[in-house]
Amino acid sequence: MWQPEQETIGRAELRALQEQRFQAAWAHIWLNAPAQRGILRDAGVEQGDVRSLDDLHKLPFTDKRAFTEQYPFGLFAVPPEDIVRLHSTSGTTSKPSMGGYTARDMQNWKDLNARVCAMAGVTKHDTAQISFGFGMFTGGFGLNYGLEHMGVRILPMGSGQTEKQLMMMIDMASTVLVATPSYALYLSEAVREAGIRDSLKLRVGLFGGEGHTPEMAAQIEENLGITATSNYGLCELGGPGLSGECLERKGMHIAEDHFYCEIIDPDTGAVLPEGETGELVVTPLTRQALPLIRYRTKDITRLNSERCACGRTHARMNPTLGRSDDMLIIRGVNIFPSQVESVLIRQEHIGPHYMLIVRREGVMDTLEVQVELVDGSVLESYRMLETIREKIRAEIRSILGITVKVTLVAPQTVERFMGKARRVRDERK
Repeated sequence: MWQPEQETIGRAELRALQEQRFQAAWAHIWLNAPAQRGILRDAGVEQGDVRSLDDLHKLPFTDKRAFTEQYPFGLFAVPPEDIVRLHSTSGTTSKPSMGGYTARDMQNWKDLNARVCAMAGVTKHDTAQISFGFGMFTGGFGLNYGLEHMGVRILPMGSGQTEKQLMMMIDMASTVLVATPSYALYLSEAVREAGIRDSLKLRVGLFGGEGHTPEMAAQIEENLGITATSNYGLCELGGPGLSGECLERKGMHIAEDHFYCEIIDPDTGAVLPEGETGELVVTPLTRQALPLIRYRTKDITRLNSERCACGRTHARMNPTLGRSDDMLIIRGVNIFPSQVESVLIRQEHIGPHYMLIVRREGVMDTLEVQVELVDGSVLESYRMLETIREKIRAEIRSILGITVKVTLVAPQTVERFMGKARRVRDERK
């Protein structure tokens, strides 16, 4: 373990530490974050109204709109001269969310990411190939800092240049791959097609930046001969390091000494009991530059605070089912892309690349599942195509309760992604 004294702390002692750190964060916001203080007062909240974490449910949520309205630095709680690093979201549909770090925030970030790497079985004897994009995206830098903190040898490849990625994997004897699941899958297919798996030394995958199904992880593991682990974080909350998967692989351990988590009903905002599935809400406890209250992640998951077989006592979150704002509603049925993916990736003759296309026909919404064949010669057999299509349709209907259109396309025709995958195309507009 990277920090056993923190990661195996008793639940009662952990709660006391969370209370202490929450009180300090609450005071920090009221004293040093005027925009956040204004938001709280607009909601009818004064500093004295909150005396413990038990009062947290009384407080308003923070969401991405606050970052947009206070862009770029309105939510910050330290002066500009104390900020040593800035990162941001992509900002593809609006102004990006800006994340800032003080020197202490950066040290915590290194520690948290080192925990994630150690959980996955990484040691200082490994060579890690980072195939995340660098730049304003937090993913590449966060894991880089954690690995560096542990003394791991690093190849900061970034994404793209697939042939060079494979060359470096072999020549540098890389043992750890850091990437989005989508790009790891893309690389794994290139390895399989090149027939070079036996030339690789890879043993561990650290995958984050987007959700993925167990079926996709199994495909990556088979192609690369590795153990695939997941990690989780958001730029607004400091990037990767919020949670990571140990080798038991029964959920991602949340760094509960740095983050307090709730699960809410995404429609009503009501806090749900442990074990129920809903939207993850996070209150960071130790951030100086950007303390937040009840940040809505939009990610759907559930929590489990039972002690893990690995010895860690911090609660675990399930892999995210999807995002509440990515959920499709087709004829009254709630659908997450991951549910469709779990069906597709089990099918014979079908590759792991797909696109969901939503259209409106008259007053009805329809869903087309466009998926790639592994062998293009199948397109010449109408009977086989119909057999494959009907099998997929039947399994999706069994799981989701609706009938979808299934379109089988030639190999290498569905778009590949070197960063976060975009699996839904909504044509209703």
